[in-house]
Amino acid sequence: MVERLAHEAIEERGRFTLALSGGSTPRALYELLAQRSDLPWSQIELCFGDERAVPPDDPASNARMVHETLTQRPFVPPERVHRIRGELPAAEAARDYEQRLRQLFPGAAAARFDLILLGLGADGHTASLFPDSPALAETRAWVAANRIEALNTERITLTFPVLNAAAHVLFLVAGADKTHALNELLAGSAPVSVIPARGVQPNSGTLTFFVDEAAAGSGEETAH
Repeated sequence: MVERLAHEAIEERGRFTLALSGGSTPRALYELLAQRSDLPWSQIELCFGDERAVPPDDPASNARMVHETLTQRPFVPPERVHRIRGELPAAEAARDYEQRLRQLFPGAAAARFDLILLGLGADGHTASLFPDSPALAETRAWVAANRIEALNTERITLTFPVLNAAAHVLFLVAGADKTHALNELLAGSAPVSVIPARGVQPNSGTLTFFVDEAAAGSGEETAH
């Protein structure tokens, strides 16, 4: 899917804009992409959906995981990798990242990524949009510094205006601990304040789920 969308976007618009997810689930995808030196990497803009408030060499950093699995490859131009500067104070990092996104998407009401990759937490969070966190109510800013009281930390995250402006959103969901959140997301009635991932409803784009058998609870891998 990623390869197909990349070629389609580059053929139509001359570039492919991809927002990467952190966490353990997308690692295998990045390792597969790292084997594809034949992709037109000079026309692929790699951004991030969220980041922890840590420097890029911290083991918890999304940028570090992506660097180790993908972006350190010599065929990935460093100038095409747009990380969130988690080493800055969270509010400053959010402003800095939004400014760079506005340079990538000049004049846009909201950044329209060709593809955004998202995960799903057992608590229903996606990106760094956690239950009952202030960024759930953001309607204008593209990027927010989000205080996560349950974790006693701040994170930097894309907001719903950007997630819902994407041409394609792909959820990657793995693990039995995600089953309840996935069921609530797909068929439940919990509000966004409880299951934030329910707030991802692309305005004019596609929404796809790749779910492993453990998360699906059905004995087989599914795509919706």
